[in-house]
Amino acid sequence: MMRGRWDLMLVVLLVAVGGCATVQSQSAPTSTAPTSTLDKLTATQKITLGYRESSIPFSYVGADQKPVGYSVDLCTHIAADLQRQIPNLQVQWVPVTVETRIPALLNGTIDLECGSTTKTLARQEQVDFSATTFLTGGSLLALAEAPVGVELRNLRIAVIPGTTTEQVLKTAVTQSGAAVQFVAVPDHAAGLAAIEQKTADAYASDRIILIGLALAAPNPARFALADRYFSYEPYALMLRRGDPAFRLAVNRVLARLYRSGQILEVYTRWFGRLGTPSALLLSLYAIEGVPE
Repeated sequence: MMRGRWDLMLVVLLVAVGGCATVQSQSAPTSTAPTSTLDKLTATQKITLGYRESSIPFSYVGADQKPVGYSVDLCTHIAADLQRQIPNLQVQWVPVTVETRIPALLNGTIDLECGSTTKTLARQEQVDFSATTFLTGGSLLALAEAPVGVELRNLRIAVIPGTTTEQVLKTAVTQSGAAVQFVAVPDHAAGLAAIEQKTADAYASDRIILIGLALAAPNPARFALADRYFSYEPYALMLRRGDPAFRLAVNRVLARLYRSGQILEVYTRWFGRLGTPSALLLSLYAIEGVPE
């Protein structure tokens, strides 16, 4: 008799639990998966690409007032591939700055950032990145008449706030105990102007950008690069997190460019005056040229 009571109670309990589970599952609100970038492009028939206005030679405004540069070329290849998949896809370019590039990506103003952004773990807490597109490092540009040596003491250094360059340079200064005055500038053009106008002794940025700024100046011989690196800067295209399909679409185009050797044509267009790609950069292209 006792065994029968326990069996009956167990049945009642299981029914009650099952009933509660059923009620909860029926009353729980249904969630809609976030729209992927590819879905957005298909729906709007438009892809919006962010570019920088003075990150020479990666992303800047050309003589015809349109975005040009190494990163712009890569994004143009990506957009062309997407246009083959999505009929009538229109390409729109939107200027971004160091301060606005991540917010613009997060709020949907742009779908892909085509600039000179360093891929970092800290940034990956907010955004995602494509395969690496270039390798460089932080350095200093100064007037040739007053070159900057290895020591950083008693210098006024112009730098864009919020960049990886600023972070690593401040760390280097703190560790060395050097007396350095930092001069905040909004962009690369302003950094170059600061040393030309002698409101700063040097401008700190990624070495390849400093070279591009000097080469684009009316008299490149006016400038000199410091013989030192103080950071490692792997560049990549920036996109939204949690969107593996779009990231794969971007990386598929980059890998194809790397594998086919077309990337060397892009490199020559923007860096040809500097000679052939370094062994390190060629290794990057080989490693990132993932097979299909």
